[in-house]
Parts: sequence; structure tokens; C-alpha cells
Amino acid sequence: MSEVLTDSDELRKKVYWWLERPDRAAIGPWLLEIVLIVLITLNVAAVLLETVESIYARWGFALNLLEGFSLFVFIAEYAARLWVATENPNYKTRASWAVSPIAIIDLLAILPALLYLLFPIDLRLLRTFRMLRLLKLTRYSPALGMLLAVFEEEAGAFFAGFFILMVMLIFAASGAWLAEHDAQPAAFGSIPAAMWWAMATLTTVGYGDVTPVTVAGKIFGAAITVIGIGMAALPAGIIASGLNDQLHRRRASLEREFRKALEDGDICEKDEADIESVRKQLGLSRRSADHIRERVHAETLSDAERCPTCGQPTEQKAKP
Repeated sequence: MSEVLTDSDELRKKVYWWLERPDRAAIGPWLLEIVLIVLITLNVAAVLLETVESIYARWGFALNLLEGFSLFVFIAEYAARLWVATENPNYKTRASWAVSPIAIIDLLAILPALLYLLFPIDLRLLRTFRMLRLLKLTRYSPALGMLLAVFEEEAGAFFAGFFILMVMLIFAASGAWLAEHDAQPAAFGSIPAAMWWAMATLTTVGYGDVTPVTVAGKIFGAAITVIGIGMAALPAGIIASGLNDQLHRRRASLEREFRKALEDGDICEKDEADIESVRKQLGLSRRSADHIRERVHAETLSDAERCPTCGQPTEQKAKP
């Protein structure tokens, strides 16, 4: 029995190695990653083309065949990732992985097709939801992964911003109703009806289809427009701050790798390979890595290697 468990553990570790690609230099997992990216791209293109009636009438069978094959692959991928989730040190249980943002994206990629098999839902609606498979590229794109991490970490700030927006929406709709409901009963006859104008004004500069006509309404609308500019900048500021923090932490992680490699005084080939693997995993450019390398080298130079006058690194004397 113990031998079976050992074999199962070894198989799980191997599947984890293929799917999660901890070794960034491995050719096999890299090819599998490329295949999945191509399949996701083809699925998104198929959803776009299916909305063209002439294309779907001619190539409908091929597009449906691609959907069936893709569904099989994505279900197998999801099941495999769920099975090997405990190999990832970030997840102690499979349930903790299943509720992670990236796992929810994987589930959403297969859920529309599964719902169609269980419930008689409009197929066109499900085709639209299949566009969610585009989010699976988050796993393979460092930039998208960084953005997802920002949304995950700044969820509280985004919720606070959304709450403030809802309060301002109700306040703006109420004020517009008070100022305009007599002059424009069709557009501002109730607070819910005035919410269309309030949302358009808070999030943009207005569509122009509904505008205040009274003096009080125009003054109030101008104030709401100014407030809306700040409300639109609020989430952008949260994202910009979160991205900057993520980039700073990733650079700090790579800097720690350089310092760790320089503990023995030199960076060997194995250290270079490990640093390059970390660089790719963090999604940093070679230029950023070179800049970090130069800074770490400069900071780790001993006092004997610096000029006592200017403090700049001195050339090492050649050995006799």
C-alpha cells in the first residue's frame, strides 16, 4: 500500500512540474504552456467568428468540434491542477486552491459549456460567456498576473471606492430628482429614473441625452460633474499604487537572489541559471535585472576595493 502511495506522490509531483512549470528552463512544460496559450487564443477567435452568421453557417461544425475538444482539454487541465494543488506551498488544501482567483478563472472557462449540458440556456448567451477563457492567459502573462495580484490585494480599497460611488450615485440621483422632476417628469420623474443621468455624469461627462434644464439643476449637475472627475480617478489611483508596489516587491525579490548568490563572493553558472529562472518567473526585463545586478555589486564591494578619495570602485591589480 505504501508503494502505491509513493508512486502516486511521484506522479503528482511530475504532473505539477508539467503544469506549473517551476523549472522555467524546461522544454516540455514550456511547449505545453504554448499549446494551452494557442488553444485559448483559438477559442476566443472562434467565439468572435461565431457571431458572424455567414461564417457560422459554413464552418459551424468545425467550430463546434473545436469547442468540444477545448472543453475536454480545459476540464482535464482543471482536474489535474486541482489534484496537484497541494504540491504548491502556497496552498495547504485543494479547497484553498479552488477558491483562489486563478482557479475561479479556470472554472469559469468550463462552466458555461457545462451549464449548457445541464440546463436549456440560450447558446448565444453561453458563447459570450466563453470569452471568459481569455482570462486564462493571466496565468501565462506576468503583466496580467501582476494586475490580478493587485486586484486581490487591494480588494478592500476597491470595495471602499465602490461603496463611495454608490453613495454618491444615490445622492446625485436624489438631488437631480429634487431639482428637475417638475421640469422633466419623463427623465427625472423618480430617483431610480434619475440614476441614469447620475451614473453617466459621475463616471463620464454625460451622454447628453438627459440634461438638467433648470438653474438649480444645472448648478447641481456642474458640481456632480466635478466630483465625478475625482471618482473616476479613485480606482485608477488604487491600481497605479498597487502596480507600483507589486513591481517594487518583485525587484526586491530579485535583489535578494543576487545578494544570496554573492554570499560566497562570486556568481557561478548555477547561480546565474537560478537568477534567470527567478527573473522570468517575476516577469522582469533583462534591463531591470542588469540594473539590479550593478547596484548590488556596487553595494557589496568592500572598502578595500573602493578609492579612499572618491569612493568609486578601483581596478583589481593583476596577480603576478
